[in-house]
Amino acid sequence: MGRVMLAEERRNRLLELVRVQGFASLPALAGELEVSESTVRRDLDCLEESGEAKRTHGGVFYTGASPKLQHFDNRQSTHWEEKRKIAQVASELIQDGDTILLDGGSTTYELARLLVGRTLQIVTNSLPVANLFASGDSAELVFIGGYVQPRLGVTLGPYANGMLADLNVRRAALSVASINQDGYYNSNLLLVETERAMMKSADEVIVLADSTKFGHRSLSRLCPLGDVDTLVVDNNISEDWRSRLCASGVRLLVAGGSDNAS
Repeated sequence: MGRVMLAEERRNRLLELVRVQGFASLPALAGELEVSESTVRRDLDCLEESGEAKRTHGGVFYTGASPKLQHFDNRQSTHWEEKRKIAQVASELIQDGDTILLDGGSTTYELARLLVGRTLQIVTNSLPVANLFASGDSAELVFIGGYVQPRLGVTLGPYANGMLADLNVRRAALSVASINQDGYYNSNLLLVETERAMMKSADEVIVLADSTKFGHRSLSRLCPLGDVDTLVVDNNISEDWRSRLCASGVRLLVAGGSDNAS
C-alpha cells in the first residue's frame, strides 16, 4: 500500500509540474522527480488516460484544466511540429519584462507554452492561453473581456475592442487563417475587428503562420501584407513568397531555415 501511495504522490507532483509549466520535457521531469525517464513515461500514461496531460515529441503538455474546445483541439494538433518550431523562433523575439499580447490562435498558443515561467506581462483574449498563466506567479496576466466565442474560446466584440483601445503593449503575436497577395485573413468577422484593435495597441506586430496558410483567402481581410512588422513561418515557404514578403517590407523569420531575411 505504501508503494502505491508513493506512486500516487509522485504522479500528483508530476501533474503539478506540468500544470505550472504548461509544457515540460521528459528529462527535466525525470530530474525534478529524481526518477528514471521510463518511470516518468509510465506515470504519463496514467495522466493521459485521465485526460490531464498529453505526450508529444520530446515532452508533455497540460490539458487538465483547459476549457474543452473541440475546434481548438483539432486545430492545435494540425501541423504541430511546424507550429512548435515557429513558436520557438517567436519566443526568442520576446524579452523578459515585455508586455506581450497573444490572440487565440493555435500557433500563438504554442508560443504561450514557451513563455510560461518567464517574467512578462501577458495580455490575451484567449481562455486556453489565460489558463496557462493564471496559476503562475512569474507573469502578470491581463484578460480581455467581452463576448466569448465558444468554438475558439476567445473574447470578441465591442467590449473587448474598447478595453484594447485603452492598452499599450510592446508586442502583439497573432495567428491568421490564410495569407495571399492582398494580405492576411481570418474566418470570423468579429475576430478580425478585435485583432485590428490588438494591432493598434501594439508597438510591434508579429504574425505566426505555417506555410500551408499561404496562397489562400478567408472570409475577412485583416490587413495588407506590409502592415505587419514581423512574420515567422516554417521553412516550407516557397522562394516566391519569401521574395514577395520581403518586398512588402515585412521582416521574415524562417523557423528551421538558415537564411532569415529582413
